[in-house]
Amino acid sequence: MTQTIDMLCQEDARLVSVREKAGHVSPRRISADFAGLCFVVTSQQVSLASAAAIFGRMQNLIDPLTPQVLLDAPALMIEAGQSRAKQRTLLALAQALVDGDLSLETLVLMDGDDAFKHLVAIKGIGPWTAQIFLMFGTGHPDFFPAGDVALQAAVGHAFGMEKRPSAMELAAIADRWQPNRSAAALLFWAYYREWKGRTVIPVLEPTK
Repeated sequence: MTQTIDMLCQEDARLVSVREKAGHVSPRRISADFAGLCFVVTSQQVSLASAAAIFGRMQNLIDPLTPQVLLDAPALMIEAGQSRAKQRTLLALAQALVDGDLSLETLVLMDGDDAFKHLVAIKGIGPWTAQIFLMFGTGHPDFFPAGDVALQAAVGHAFGMEKRPSAMELAAIADRWQPNRSAAALLFWAYYREWKGRTVIPVLEPTK
């Protein structure tokens, strides 16, 4: 990670000051399996604390947390605190895995674009969810979740922009950091942490 960020700073001088303010930047990983993807879905649009609490209850109630066990006991997601929209997404995901329409083992071996297309083909899984899972689960190096509000705010502030860039504008800015956009995203999340005083990396290692 350090070497990749060194390279990014050499290629884009604007990132030097970002790095100085960001402090320590370390990759966060989740398991590249059904449980890991469930955790990312759970993390959508909620605080880190809420995601951890809901996912922890889900793991305790659905044991083991596998696609078939979840399909056999969908009501347990309600007890865990999952929203209706996330229940539908998780059921669609579990069904796709059981039916063989999606294979997480194969996903790990795909290039980023193909893996992304396979994930967003599942109803309820949008670009942010797919990008986050591929970054933190399978370790793909070249995703920048431009729809992430914290990244928009961090880049806008770091670059002295009058207003926060839109997702489309941020995606265009991030194009310069290919093929290491995932490292750039981690750098700006760290910058946001130091600027705002709170961690906003959207996923943590799920533990039971």
